[in-house]
Amino acid sequence: MSDWQTIRLGAACEKIGSGATPRGGSEVYQATGISLIRSQNIYNDGFKRDGLAFIGKTHAEELENVTVQPGDVLLNITGDSVARVCQVPEEILPARVNQHVAIIRPKTNILDARYLHYFLIHPQIQAHMLGLAGAGATRNALTKGMIEGFEIKAPSFSEQRAIASVLGALDDKIELNRRMNETLEALVQSLFKSWFVDDTQSALPKGWRETTLEDAIVIHDSKRIPLSSRERALRRGKYPYHGAASVMDYVDDYLFDGVYTLIGEDGSVVNDDDTPVLQYVWGKFWVNNHAHVLTGKNGVSVEHLLLFLKTVNIRPFVTGAVQPKLNQGNLCRVPFVLPPETVCKEFAGIIEPMFTRIRANIEESRTLAALRDALLPKLLSGELRVPSTNRE
Repeated sequence: MSDWQTIRLGAACEKIGSGATPRGGSEVYQATGISLIRSQNIYNDGFKRDGLAFIGKTHAEELENVTVQPGDVLLNITGDSVARVCQVPEEILPARVNQHVAIIRPKTNILDARYLHYFLIHPQIQAHMLGLAGAGATRNALTKGMIEGFEIKAPSFSEQRAIASVLGALDDKIELNRRMNETLEALVQSLFKSWFVDDTQSALPKGWRETTLEDAIVIHDSKRIPLSSRERALRRGKYPYHGAASVMDYVDDYLFDGVYTLIGEDGSVVNDDDTPVLQYVWGKFWVNNHAHVLTGKNGVSVEHLLLFLKTVNIRPFVTGAVQPKLNQGNLCRVPFVLPPETVCKEFAGIIEPMFTRIRANIEESRTLAALRDALLPKLLSGELRVPSTNRE
């Protein structure tokens, strides 16, 4: 690393500054328009479109000085999400940022923006930023002065770009897989609607019957075993440990092996649109007692069940004001239209290859992410170097 230099971020950037909230606050948000990026859109593994706000041209003109440009690095500077970093995707431009997000724009030929992004998500740098943000304050915050004072170890500009290219190729493939899955998920949901919703609006076809979910599901809850955080700490391993809404940990053994749909039982039960909290899971995994574990029966596949549950208003079946709960009895009472088994199996045969592709894309992305995370500290420390012949 003798040829590497220390760059002070304030000297290497043409812009470092936070955004602003348009006059009128959230009341001026609209369904379409110019993107207003907020902290909930920024994650170290990429930009999240969920919750992206939009404002009109007039309000965007008020925020002209916080216009986002292609390649800008965005950094969360306040609250629980402080220190999260991503680069802005060009497809959401034009865009502005609110007061919880800082724009960092490096100078050309001094500091590569993508290299800076990877530098800022390095675990040691993340720990450093979190330490700064929480030092002596009632609320986590990174100031402009703190950001300008960051010192970055960097090789030549050409090697910066080469390092960013190696890591970026992995992230680009992960993003491609995400988009492919987004398209496949929209397609299978559309197929479900055309088979089981549109064709049953006026009258049920012959052999179809109105019943409840009890006739379409097998509940495997008896196999669930909760583990306390202390128990999980003593049993670290490779198998996902699922809670009501997501993977909570990884443990040294598994309870289930196969493809299942999980639906939240306690706590995280209902989404904002009143649909149930669902997980589509496969392989070997453990589940605690806060998620029901389901497969289908009478010809209904796990995927058919998943697609149906994504359309259900589950709120009327949830009890508990303080701790929402969807018990087995209420889950079984959800209305369900059951087609003949031959129809269900024909539908399963059509959608199964698409779900196989979805699972394969997710597995590949996990492998690529693990490879990226292993390479990142080695490339950014100089332990691994990109051959000079490959830098341009």
